[in-house]
Amino acid sequence: MLDVTVVLLEDGFSSTAVMPVEIFHSAGQLWNDLHESPAQPAFRVRTVSLDGGAVRSAHGLGVAPHGRMEDVARTDIVIVSTSSLDLDLAMVANSALLPWLRHQHEQGALVVGVCMGAAYLAEAGLLDGRIATTHWALADKFAARYPKVRWRPDQFVTEDNRLLCSGGVFASVDISLYLVEKLCGHEMAVQTAKALLLPMPRIHQSGYAMHTVSKSHGDERIRQVEAYLQTNFQKEISTYDLAKRAGLGERTFVRHFKAATGQLPAGYVQALRIQAAKAMLERDAKPIQAISYDVGYDDVAFFRSLFKRITSMTPTEYRAHFAPLSVRGEAALQAP
Repeated sequence: MLDVTVVLLEDGFSSTAVMPVEIFHSAGQLWNDLHESPAQPAFRVRTVSLDGGAVRSAHGLGVAPHGRMEDVARTDIVIVSTSSLDLDLAMVANSALLPWLRHQHEQGALVVGVCMGAAYLAEAGLLDGRIATTHWALADKFAARYPKVRWRPDQFVTEDNRLLCSGGVFASVDISLYLVEKLCGHEMAVQTAKALLLPMPRIHQSGYAMHTVSKSHGDERIRQVEAYLQTNFQKEISTYDLAKRAGLGERTFVRHFKAATGQLPAGYVQALRIQAAKAMLERDAKPIQAISYDVGYDDVAFFRSLFKRITSMTPTEYRAHFAPLSVRGEAALQAP
């Protein structure tokens, strides 16, 4: 039986601790109980806080741990839940966690950071040179603070040298089931997911992110071109015409546009079109072919391929995740 230690921290989302506790407790047990078979629990789970006292979540929920962090000499898995998003204050308040994490990793433990909990692994220096993920909205902030980490915010779950991270609050479910599958096999992971009515682990979070198309800049000529593109992205517009609008030569324009926005003009238009398509899929039941045409792609097969490459979902899958039930129902009726 493997030991799992879940670290509770002040001012976080309690679900990032509770969901791993319940999933690991259920593995090998709940499915068997439901089928009146002998239980074969795979994990022994305990919760700890820094001082052994109860912690309060960001929404005022009190959670009492089993004991103190320092009383855990060795464990097989460490789960670091979320805490306050004010990293400067959080790192000071939870500074005792950092050497303990390093020690557990040196002892051979799998160390997991859930959502912003990945910051503690990074602060401890464990993620230097390693692949990691976090919530897409925190990615830029974390990349600036921890530049030695190879951040992959497009991923829900990453693993590198016994260091695992997950992006987002619900990704505590993804990473817990991922570990059940890794350590106990696919069948037990599926049984655990089915018993708890959970989906199997997701891998990509790019479909959930709301990316800004352009970075902030002060180039007024490029701003004017961006404003034009944002209302005319569905049209075929040549780079020459955009350069003329900016009052620049074509090659000079491309250089200025890339420096200001971080993208080439074609990539910028592509991003605008995909953002528009996502908004349409979220709000109405238009056929995919009509949405493809509306955002500027006559070739629906190309649109579907591009959409999946950027979001890691097909347009139909994206609608199923994010559209209201009424839209999903209407779209299903229209499907051939």
